[in-house]
Amino acid sequence: MKVRIAVGLGGTAVDGPGFAGLVSDLAEFGFDSLWVSEVLTGPGPDPLIALATAAQLHPKLKLGTTLLLPGRNELRLAKALATLDVLSGGRLLLTMVPGIARGLERDAVGVPVGDRAGAIERTMPRLRQWWAGEAVDGVRIEPLPVQQPLEMWLGGLAPASLDRCGRLADGWLGASCTVGEARTAIAAIRSAAAAAGRAIDPEHFGMSIAYTPDPLSDAQRDALAARLGRRGVDPAALVPVGGARLRELIERFVEVGISKFVVRRIGSPTSWRSELEALAVAVGDLQT
Repeated sequence: MKVRIAVGLGGTAVDGPGFAGLVSDLAEFGFDSLWVSEVLTGPGPDPLIALATAAQLHPKLKLGTTLLLPGRNELRLAKALATLDVLSGGRLLLTMVPGIARGLERDAVGVPVGDRAGAIERTMPRLRQWWAGEAVDGVRIEPLPVQQPLEMWLGGLAPASLDRCGRLADGWLGASCTVGEARTAIAAIRSAAAAAGRAIDPEHFGMSIAYTPDPLSDAQRDALAARLGRRGVDPAALVPVGGARLRELIERFVEVGISKFVVRRIGSPTSWRSELEALAVAVGDLQT
């Protein structure tokens, strides 16, 4: 497997010079891509604008996003993503997400939680048709993506989410799950894909990992516990502390078939360059 490690911006707010430095440093230290998650009520930048900016700042760095699918105009989304792929020379990486179902973000998405799965089921096939040059409701888009196909991954751990991934997606990007849960998820996705007459590329299983240089505070543990619900998982087991623990966790995920990683620091580093340098020392050589 080709192991690749990307760095996620997380909820970090960045200004223009800081973002330009981050993009340059990511490439210098050999990371595969920059990932920008979409959280409407958080301080992080809009992913499409940030990635379009990054595309111009560096000619080779890949550009990834976990992007909200529900609540968007489908045609505008198809054209925007195709345009970004064209202008970046085919460097766009997509994971579609339903959005956070709690707090301020729950209502900000603009689509009731119970309707979001249906929005994903409806929209993904239409995006594929548009990007393949086909007409949808009598309308075609231009430009078409450089990547044919422009792949879409999904996430989630619920049985319905894993089934949807197997039926509709090109890959899976898990998050906040144990190695054992990842192993089970991969098997479920492969089973759903086979039942639908499809197959997921063995290289297309990934994991987004939050890490921290210091032990979690009580408030951070409580927030993670709330996200995990009744799964019975210790939040601390999901968040490695320090580079050595992060490396160990990545190696364990690789053993069960995960090969693509997005690592996200909890909290804002004092210096992104120092943070990336330390990450490169800890896990950079795992890329194959």
